[in-house]
Amino acid sequence: MSETKNAYPTYIEVLVNLPLPQSFTYKNLDESDKKFSDANKSIDVGYRVEVMFGSRKMIGCVIAVYDRLPEKCESYKDKIKKILRVIDDQKLFTLDQVQLALWISKFYLCSEGEALFSMIPSGKKEVSLSNMSFEEEASSFKAKELSEEQKMAVSGILDENSPSLYHYLYGQTGSGKTEVFLSAAEKILSNGKGVIYLVPEIGLTHQVIESVRERFGNTVAILHSGLTGSQKLTEWHRIMNREARVVIGARSAIFAPVPDLGLIIIDEEHDSSYKSGNVPRYHARQVAMKRCNDLKIPLVMGSATPSVEAWNLMKKNSLVKHVLTKRLAGGKMPEIQVVDLSKKDDQGRKTQGCISPTLEDEMHLTYQNHKQTILFLNRRGFSHFFKCNSCGYEMKCKNCSVSMTYHKNQNKLVCHYCGWSTEVPQTCPECKSNDVGFFGFGTEYIESEVKAKFPSCKVERIDTDNLKSQDEFKEKLDAFRDGKIDILLGTQMVAKGLNFPNLSLVGVIMADTGLNLPDFRAAEKTFSLITQVAGRAGRFFPDGKVIVQSYSPTRSAIRYACTNQIDSFYKEELETREILNFPPYSRLIRLVFRSAIQENAENACAQAFKILEQFILDKKVEPFDILGPSECPLSKISANFRYQLILRSNSILTIQKACAMLVYGYKNNKNVYIEVDVDPLNLL
Repeated sequence: MSETKNAYPTYIEVLVNLPLPQSFTYKNLDESDKKFSDANKSIDVGYRVEVMFGSRKMIGCVIAVYDRLPEKCESYKDKIKKILRVIDDQKLFTLDQVQLALWISKFYLCSEGEALFSMIPSGKKEVSLSNMSFEEEASSFKAKELSEEQKMAVSGILDENSPSLYHYLYGQTGSGKTEVFLSAAEKILSNGKGVIYLVPEIGLTHQVIESVRERFGNTVAILHSGLTGSQKLTEWHRIMNREARVVIGARSAIFAPVPDLGLIIIDEEHDSSYKSGNVPRYHARQVAMKRCNDLKIPLVMGSATPSVEAWNLMKKNSLVKHVLTKRLAGGKMPEIQVVDLSKKDDQGRKTQGCISPTLEDEMHLTYQNHKQTILFLNRRGFSHFFKCNSCGYEMKCKNCSVSMTYHKNQNKLVCHYCGWSTEVPQTCPECKSNDVGFFGFGTEYIESEVKAKFPSCKVERIDTDNLKSQDEFKEKLDAFRDGKIDILLGTQMVAKGLNFPNLSLVGVIMADTGLNLPDFRAAEKTFSLITQVAGRAGRFFPDGKVIVQSYSPTRSAIRYACTNQIDSFYKEELETREILNFPPYSRLIRLVFRSAIQENAENACAQAFKILEQFILDKKVEPFDILGPSECPLSKISANFRYQLILRSNSILTIQKACAMLVYGYKNNKNVYIEVDVDPLNLL
């Protein structure tokens, strides 16, 4: 696959965006064709062309050009079609990106075309409104004087004699990680090299974009979900033409075609949005490691709550650890108080509704002191589910195997997985009893309770049900920052990057929401969330307080997060994972078989299990564990039944090989779709 300098390439090899594990050869147009243009003369690796694929028009990415017929095409040379036209007037990707796409297709078990098309601008939106994160304070991008710790971290990251290319900047919220990243980026830029800076699920509001530009000028390209396809294309070409040398963006910005790349930064490395939920199911951290290893340049990641995998790599010295111990943003770490919702408090008061007497008292005190409160809950919807008290019937979605959630403002039950909604039954659909009601609580429920208990406070709610646009999101944040809102309620969005000078109380309504999910990462996610939320309070104010409500306050994730015993949590979590032989002590590949016909999905999963077992018996691969076949914990989503196998081994190569032989070597029932997820983050 060499880039040729021929004036008129005659044959062109392309990849199309289909799950087909091969490339396709087409003929270039010649001067006798009406649509022949200068673009046909200069066509090379990196251009897109329009082709007829079977009976439909498709876009193809050129990965090789030839001045004569390739040998492999001799047997069918008369059937080779001509391209329809050249789409681009300049390159969209490089040979390096073609090589990266080939690696992604092998590692994540998808087609080369699917890998390459996921890397280049297509006009598809990457992040939905529900995934917006809070913006970082604009001030965090203005150059500041570095502390001694920060200076040591910058020089350690850029040290050419460092024992590893991979670095981890570890420090509590407010310890100045952003400034270390930006200072390292400035030094790389001054050496004429480029930088990629990844942030979780984009929160790049207008304010942040302006402040980054203030720091780096017009050398910044920002790749975010708000850009149209053509805007993204414009930024992409600015990067390729060296007009932009710093690329800031969410997950897919890891593919940016930065010439002379010198540094990759991954902020909030633990964030699950760095793992793609669609084909190819890549993790930006793994792709970053691959790119940095190929180019022999540093990768620096950072978080106050590293992923368990990253913590383990630091323990083994595979990642060079740089620690920031001082909370530079001012304020000490907040006091954290745990409230056991199943018990009465010291004054014999029991929790009625979802706000405990302890939290209510603190909220009154905060308001009297002219300070602000944030209440956090990891669940949307007014109330969790509809249940019959007579027969125990639970209202579940007809398309999915999950409980329906009651939304008061619509007066409907809504499924949060496929969006199906239905009217609220007045009697139990199963036994016709009138004794029915709603159990659990969501942000709408809390909102009505808070408004009832604090009538003189200005209360606002931020979650995906009541936000219509990025502008509305920004307006609510600005209003809170300006002191126009006393109490802010929200879901996951509230846990990210909050910097509010007047915030002094954070209430976590129910800390154990995520702990009851059948997922070996549940404790890690819960610990991270509480630690991140807690770190926001008192960031600008010395007496910040966090109240964490829980039905199981002794669970290690909650206990350690609330007592700031970070090392103890990771030690215990790693010991548990080692006993259970889960990552980072093993590698996993998850195969999900889904079909609208339950029997088809179940049979395909069972057959795959037998085939994989046979591979081991025939010694085609080293032995590995197969967990399953079983129903997925969410056994039905969007009218598709779901069954799974989880392959486990100490060697990722072993299970990748077995998976590839299964997926590419056996004909599957055409009504069954197989999802392949290498190193899955979600097992639901």
